[in-house]
Amino acid sequence: MLMEKEHGYWMERALEQAQIASELGEVPIGAVLVANGAIIGAGFNQPISSHDASAHAEICALRQASQIRQNYRLPDTTLYVTIEPCTMCVGAMVHARIKSLVFGAREPRAGAVVSQQQLLDAQFYNHKVSYVEGVLSNRCAALIQDFFQSKRKG
Repeated sequence: MLMEKEHGYWMERALEQAQIASELGEVPIGAVLVANGAIIGAGFNQPISSHDASAHAEICALRQASQIRQNYRLPDTTLYVTIEPCTMCVGAMVHARIKSLVFGAREPRAGAVVSQQQLLDAQFYNHKVSYVEGVLSNRCAALIQDFFQSKRKG
């Protein structure tokens, strides 16, 4: 129960990041990287505003944490992200050596953890990232669904 509450707390922080993306007209995905009970990196989707295809929420959070730690390796950390990561973001997590991933809703079109690919279960990587899915999944899914519904109406 404690772990579930803890996951919910950090996912709330990721949802706050996703809300920032939404307010900027970006796809509302947010992420926070946690170590020793504190956020060491936070990010939201910003490829449009930054003119950078790699500026996904996860990558932004990893970049910030790497700058703080002055190291691209981020062991003993947990990444919380509102939507299942894509192939690029999974690769970055493996290279950064994060310990675990917690995500909210699945991404049925391009999810690379459980939906389309199961990259974190692959045996060929030299680092294993554990994962938990479904934390605040309804809220995470609703945020992105509402965003696209409003885009279609507008």
